[in-house]
Amino acid sequence: MDKVAKDLLREDVVAFDTEADSFYHYFDKVCLVQIATRKKCWLVDPLTPEGPNMLEALAPVFASPKVRVLFHAAEYDIYVLKRDCGFEFTNLFDTMVCAQLLGYPAIGLAALVERHFGVVLPKEQQRSDWSRRPLSDNQQTYAASDVLYLIKLAEKLEKELRKAKRLDWAVDDFETLCARRWPDREFDKLGYLRIKGARSLDPVALAVLRELFLLRDARAREIDRPPFKVLGNRTLLEIAGAQVTNLDSLSEIKGISDLILKRLGKDLVSAVKKGLRKPHGPIPKLDTTVRRRMDRRAEKRLATLKDWRGPRSEALKLDPGVLCPNAALESIAATHPKTAEDMKELPELKSWFVREFASEILGLLERQSAESESNDNAGSGADSGNAAGAAKLSGRKSGSRSSPKTAAKSTKDGA
Repeated sequence: MDKVAKDLLREDVVAFDTEADSFYHYFDKVCLVQIATRKKCWLVDPLTPEGPNMLEALAPVFASPKVRVLFHAAEYDIYVLKRDCGFEFTNLFDTMVCAQLLGYPAIGLAALVERHFGVVLPKEQQRSDWSRRPLSDNQQTYAASDVLYLIKLAEKLEKELRKAKRLDWAVDDFETLCARRWPDREFDKLGYLRIKGARSLDPVALAVLRELFLLRDARAREIDRPPFKVLGNRTLLEIAGAQVTNLDSLSEIKGISDLILKRLGKDLVSAVKKGLRKPHGPIPKLDTTVRRRMDRRAEKRLATLKDWRGPRSEALKLDPGVLCPNAALESIAATHPKTAEDMKELPELKSWFVREFASEILGLLERQSAESESNDNAGSGADSGNAAGAAKLSGRKSGSRSSPKTAAKSTKDGA
């Protein structure tokens, strides 16, 4: 592999892909790395005894500024390669990002290859268990097909980006992905609250769901299987709602097979009983991205921004979420930036968006702010006039009139 890596360092562009096993194991890992140059293709097996050392040889290739490293939908590949191998990336090129920035209606690799080359890639191995050995011929063919067309595809997409004057947009996104860091994997003890329907449960049922969720995760870790393959979320909810306390009742729950009942039945019943003994307290706030709090003015700014984004993205032939996602619009609306430098400080905004559209956004906000202030002033004036008119009308209805003498006295007293 060292020789292959040295040869790769002499290339100007190399295509890569990875296959992992998150669909089959609790502790997912890289199970295969596919590599292609313009003339050759390799499948690297990191699960062999010498596998880690083989992958380590690729570190200089990924880090080299002289070698363009191609991926399609690179985010997960970069994530697992950084996590498992500690690789750093410098000169990245992602064909899916290119397709997004060009406004393609279908951005999957198979769709792009068929569109540009008329080739239908195999799809039957998409859910394959890549941790099993030996790999079948079909698996190897599928894996190789993921990189065989990437270099030619990237060349075509790059030409289109240059023509559309959006290549620098893509480069910005590539650099951002290279620099990205992910937190270490940690078990989310509040994950049961993210299950659809959990928050509608009463405190007792919610406590039962929590214990079932913890039991499922412990079992999944023990047998190294994804939690959903141990027991589905819907089944957890049904058990929590029924609050079964014996095996006979548990066997009637949909999703509880004879095998599950045999291997996990007693533990499930124990988890239910544990939840029943201590009802759930106040539901804690989840550590997640939430919408920024916005006052009335910010809500108006957000509506104005969305009104701008619709026709602007249509004119650019971009998906609105690619041009400026909702989170980015909300960030702008909530902070009301006054300058391009202010916009650069917002982490939700991509650098190319600020560079290309800051002047439009700032002008839009300025006009919206002026109109809003004008409307508020007009409304305030109308309210004052209405109040004065109401007071005058009230005086007439009461029949109270001040005599000249009384009025004079009042004026004097006021003075």
